[in-house]
Amino acid sequence: MPAKSISSGIVHQLPKDLRAVLSSDAAMLSAWEDITPIARNEWICWIESAVKQETRTKRIERARENLTSGKRRPCCWPGCPHR
Repeated sequence: MPAKSISSGIVHQLPKDLRAVLSSDAAMLSAWEDITPIARNEWICWIESAVKQETRTKRIERARENLTSGKRRPCCWPGCPHR
C-alpha cells in the first residue's frame, strides 16, 4: 500500500522525522493539511533550523502540541529566511 501523500512547504520539503509524526497523529495531520503552504514552510524551516537533535525533537513535539491546539505558525520566530 503506498504511503499517503502529505503536503510540504513552498520551499522546504517535508523531512522524514516530521512525516513520521504527522503520519502517526490524525489530529496533527488534519491541522497540517488545513494550514497554507507558506505556514507549512515556516514549521519545516523552524524544525530544520535546530542545531542539536534534541532541540529538533522538542520542536517536532511542540509543533504537534501547537498544531493540534489550533496554532497555525511557529510562535516567537522571525520566519523562514529562504522564501
